[in-house]
Amino acid sequence: MFDFAWPWIFVLLPLPWLIRRFLPAASQQQAALRVPFLQDFEALQEQGVRASGGSGLALLLAALAWLLLVTAAARPQWQGEAVPLPMQGRDLMLAVDLSGSMAEEDFVIGRQRVDRLIATKIVAGNFIEKRKGDRVGLILFGQQAYLQAPLTYDLKTVKTLLEEAFINMAGQKTAIGDAIGLAIKRLRDKKGEKVLILMSDGENTAGEMDPLKAAELAAQENLKIYTIGIGADPEADFFGMVRGRSALDEKTLTRIAEITGGRYFRARDTAQLVAIYDAIDAMEPVENEKRFFRPVDELFHWPLAMALILALGLLYRRQA
Repeated sequence: MFDFAWPWIFVLLPLPWLIRRFLPAASQQQAALRVPFLQDFEALQEQGVRASGGSGLALLLAALAWLLLVTAAARPQWQGEAVPLPMQGRDLMLAVDLSGSMAEEDFVIGRQRVDRLIATKIVAGNFIEKRKGDRVGLILFGQQAYLQAPLTYDLKTVKTLLEEAFINMAGQKTAIGDAIGLAIKRLRDKKGEKVLILMSDGENTAGEMDPLKAAELAAQENLKIYTIGIGADPEADFFGMVRGRSALDEKTLTRIAEITGGRYFRARDTAQLVAIYDAIDAMEPVENEKRFFRPVDELFHWPLAMALILALGLLYRRQA
């Protein structure tokens, strides 16, 4: 969109005409003193005739140069399309269990049985896409916990890094306490609301930090933790053989959520997992207020350059 930053400058357009109209003309008597001879008067008269023939064009060029100069002073601009600014939403960290038990195929997506990690990638990936306005980070943990993606507005990258994770990437055991500790460290200096969504299908079997102690530290840092226990319950088949395995420590996960003011969820199948993320999304809504800015390109240099070219042309014509 084309616009002027200072459109009031155009009130100066009639200024040359007002000066010419109301101020007295400059005296022309000095020319007679400098040309006392007849031939000089004749030469001066011939120059005057030639100059009068081009005075109309010179006046037009001068008016055009003044118009361009005033236009440049009004700061013409081209404003681009409105671009949304990153909003000050929540700092939200996802912690995903990659221990060996996540390979259990007890989830069904599209009539196909898949393992727990694949179901997590699909459901959590859709959740990440909807968090526009929040900064989202990703922690992956198994026997060790490490930061896969720092807090960022680049949700596409976070989702890609989650999709690239694989089972046993961080070891076969489960360090829930260390995952919470790492989240505390990454969120400690952040202002505003801080949320951790922790998913696990087992119990704390590794790491240096006790999960409940870590939860108490998280509560001191105003870090709210939502815990998700993932995996179907073990069941017996026709021959009495138990299918599926679960060492899920629901008691600890529930207590972690309670200490930090969050909530514990149980996901036994894909539908429940989707419902859980929908529930968290409703409890932690993205800020609705949006701010925009328009990129502005200044264009004043174009009319200014044209005005200078015309002024130089008039000066050359006058001296010729």
